[in-house]
Amino acid sequence: MLTRTIALLLAPLVAATLLPAPVTAQSGPLRITISEGVIEPLPFAVPMFQAETGGAEQIAADITRVVAQDLTGTGLFREIPASSFISTPASFASPVAYPDWRAINAQALITGAVAVNGNQLTVKFRLFDVFTGAELGEGLQFAGTTGGWRRMGHKVADAVYSRITGESGYFDSRVVFVSESGPKDNRARRLGIMDYDGENRQFLTDSNSLVLAPRFSPNGDRVLYTSYESGFPRISLLDVASVGRRQITTVEGEMAFSPRFSKDGSAVIYSVSTGGNTDIYRTDLGSGSHSRLTSAPSIETSPSLSPDGSRIVFESDRSGTQQLYVMSASGGEPQRISFGEGRYGSPVWSPRGDLIAFTKQNAGRFHIGVMRTDGSEERLLTSSFLDESPTWAPNGRVLMFTRETQGASGGPQIYSVDISGRNLKQVPTGGFASDPSWGPLQQ
Repeated sequence: MLTRTIALLLAPLVAATLLPAPVTAQSGPLRITISEGVIEPLPFAVPMFQAETGGAEQIAADITRVVAQDLTGTGLFREIPASSFISTPASFASPVAYPDWRAINAQALITGAVAVNGNQLTVKFRLFDVFTGAELGEGLQFAGTTGGWRRMGHKVADAVYSRITGESGYFDSRVVFVSESGPKDNRARRLGIMDYDGENRQFLTDSNSLVLAPRFSPNGDRVLYTSYESGFPRISLLDVASVGRRQITTVEGEMAFSPRFSKDGSAVIYSVSTGGNTDIYRTDLGSGSHSRLTSAPSIETSPSLSPDGSRIVFESDRSGTQQLYVMSASGGEPQRISFGEGRYGSPVWSPRGDLIAFTKQNAGRFHIGVMRTDGSEERLLTSSFLDESPTWAPNGRVLMFTRETQGASGGPQIYSVDISGRNLKQVPTGGFASDPSWGPLQQ
């Protein structure tokens, strides 16, 4: 039996509309330019959102906290505590007392309001550039159910983040992962799903069989993973909304594993091991037709498609050690792109298409790193006893990965880090967890 019902897994619908009489976006100095240098976090103020109806006070407070936590969690923003406020808006429509906010060195001001009607929830917000004394962008309003209040907070934070950085946000997204429990030599594993910040954790499978390496579809509606339910590794597909599962018919072989979706979600690329040889294949999910993409007396695995679907990066030991290669999505002669010391694995193409994340093992340490798609400008972001399995945020700005701790009581946890190597932190998962796969922004 599955451990959660369909109703628990369906995310509440959140719709967005522009507020009446929007203000034209300003081109003032309120902008964070993200670079590799040291960034001084931008100070912002977010007074408690106004409760415009009776009974909305707690949800207003909760949404305000989510917005503040999302922004400060990036390392790019610093919240000014409410104890420093000189004044607060009397209502959502009240004029902004800019001198009061300048006096406490706030550069950005976020105001909002919340209304509750039965189980219907409406949230609206505005963003102000304190030093130019102008509204930044247009006010937005989100409508949904009270059960979706966290998503509304994430959506507000995404809009604020986007307007100030010029990049798309990543807060209203989910992560699928492997939840682990039990003793180190006999861990039970099941698929879990959670918000990007570790909240709203739910389970998609039971722990009756070993599951590995879940991977979201491009639009987040399905998950591929490797299952040992039959006693041998096979690739399964799970529908997130219905929790329905089915096994993918792959090329015959001893083991099928390491699956990922094609760009449009209509096909799967994966590895098959037969007679000690491992190659990469592609299977069309509609017709069931198979294509062999590599053919070498070596181990080829962990394929990942470029965002435009034209190329595949994968790991191979064809040169004698585990290295990274790039080839056409239809196969052909691959080009090696990793040339540093050590072994490289688990490559993942950035959603922007400009970088490839990877795991590197060298001199007894594991690292999460990034490089250009031609192998240049390699940068190591982490170093530990065991770091592996990187996955990209929807905007290509942050990575999640698995970090394993040593000792009899040690185990895997999920961490995140900015691609500059800053802001390393653990993602709360309620226990041991591994193999994260970051999904797209929710619609």
